Amino acid sequence: MAAAQGQRSDGAGEMESTEGKVAESAPLPFRAAVEALRGARLRPEIEIDPTKPPKRLAPHAYALEAAVVEGDEDLADGRLVLLHDPAGHDAWQGTFRLVTLVRAELEPEMAADPLLPEVCWSWLTGALQARGLACGEPSGTVTRAGSHYFGGLSERTPASQIEIRASWTPREGAGGVPDTALHLAAWCDLLCQVAGLPPVNLSYGEGSVVSLPQRRGPQTP
Repeated sequence: MAAAQGQRSDGAGEMESTEGKVAESAPLPFRAAVEALRGARLRPEIEIDPTKPPKRLAPHAYALEAAVVEGDEDLADGRLVLLHDPAGHDAWQGTFRLVTLVRAELEPEMAADPLLPEVCWSWLTGALQARGLACGEPSGTVTRAGSHYFGGLSERTPASQIEIRASWTPREGAGGVPDTALHLAAWCDLLCQVAGLPPVNLSYGEGSVVSLPQRRGPQTP
């Protein structure tokens, strides 16, 4: 998938310094999967950047952090990690694995819905299915949390948050490389849905997408 025109962060230096010199030392399928992530076309509300990946989950890893931004407000944020083990992994049933964390504030009426966890999980599976993506061994958790404020913070309105943690094995295509750009687009669809944005036509046109613009990083929960 070709990269869209517009501002993007140049992750190459960070990849070579803090992500284990991906461009030079990683297997070809992993390098191709990373390049596809970096060239993905995304909704303009998404601000996304490479970030330091975990070190012990797989021999090779690459990570992105993203936020759905409207004006000066972050409506949702998250992280997507691509893992690769050339030898394969029994639990993954493949050589690649995608791991995600998505977080958002909730409206009170939505937070009170007893079916909210099931609905949020269906948003993830639905986002993948809408993009025509096949995946294996999906697993995850949906956590709903509420905050009430006391003392010097008692004037604050009670707040609720949702957190989705999930992982799945993307189907590998030609050369053993999954379509990571399409998986990233589906993940961004999930982010936007959790943020409360309306869906858009999946046939993004010119001017409707941006590619890896600079962002300031997800908020600390």
